[in-house]
Amino acid sequence: MRAKRTAALVGLDPRFDQLPAEIRRRAAERTSRSSDVWARAYEEFCCRIIDIVAPLVPAVKPQAAFFEECGPAGMTALGRVIRHARDRGLIVIADAKRGDIGSTAVGYARAWLAGDDTDAAPWGADALTVNPYLGADTLRPFADLARERGAGIYVLVRTSNPGARDYQDRRTADEPLYRAVARTVEALAAETRGEGRYGCVGAVVGATWPAELTELRQALPSAPLLIPGYGSQGGAAADVLPGLDADGLGALVNSSRGIIFAWERPELRDQFGPDRWEDAVLAATHEMARELPVSG
Repeated sequence: MRAKRTAALVGLDPRFDQLPAEIRRRAAERTSRSSDVWARAYEEFCCRIIDIVAPLVPAVKPQAAFFEECGPAGMTALGRVIRHARDRGLIVIADAKRGDIGSTAVGYARAWLAGDDTDAAPWGADALTVNPYLGADTLRPFADLARERGAGIYVLVRTSNPGARDYQDRRTADEPLYRAVARTVEALAAETRGEGRYGCVGAVVGATWPAELTELRQALPSAPLLIPGYGSQGGAAADVLPGLDADGLGALVNSSRGIIFAWERPELRDQFGPDRWEDAVLAATHEMARELPVSG
C-alpha cells in the first residue's frame, strides 16, 4: 500500500456475458464445452486485468464462486490467475468464504493459504476470506496457519449486503452479533500482531454501513479491514475513509464491477466503449487510487 500509495483493491469477479466479445470468441474457438469456454475466458480476462492494474494497486481479490461454477477447468484457471497476480507483485486475497471445524478447517487453510511461499498451497493465495458462524473455534486453524506461513485471513464481521442485518444485527446479551464476532477477531489479531501495528487476522466490514464501519475501526485496532461495497454497490470514498487509519493504512477497499467492467459505466461508455475496454479499466483504476490515498 505504501509503495502504490493507495488503499485500492481490485476484485476479480468475471461474468461471461459481460466479457469483451473478443475474449469470449477466442475462448470458444479453443473448446466446445461451455464450462471450459467460460474458464478459458475468465483466465484471459482476469490476467489482462491484472496486467493493467498491477502498477497501480497493491492487491486483487479473485472471487472463487465464478471459477467454481466452471468446474475443474475453472479451478485450474483460478490457480493460474492467482499465480499470475503474485508473479506481478500483487497481494492476492482469495474470496472463498471458507469456514469449518477441526481438521476440515485445517484442510481449507492448507489449500488456500500460501503466504510467503507461493508454492506452499495449491491455490497459493496470500489471504482468504473466512466465515465465522460455526463458532470461534473455526477461526483458530486458519489463524495459526496464517501466522506460520506469513499469510492472512479476513473474517466476515459486518458484510455489505442489505440482508446483513437479518443475522448480524441480532442482539446477543447486550450487543449485536457482529460485535461479538469483532471481539473474537480483535483478540486473534492482537495475538498475531508481533512487532507491527496489525495482526494477520482481519475483518470484512462493508462500506455500505458507514456508522458501523466507524464503530468497528475503533473496536478492531489490531485488525486490518477488507472493505467491500465501494463503487457499484453504492459506497463512496467518504464512506470508507473512517475505516482507514491516520496514514491511510489499515484497510483495503474493494471495487469489482466498477473497475473490471468500467467501460459499461455511463460516464465512461461514450469515451471508451467496448473496443477500448482496457483503457477504461486503466482510467477507472487511476480514479479509485486517487480517491483512496496512502500518505507514505
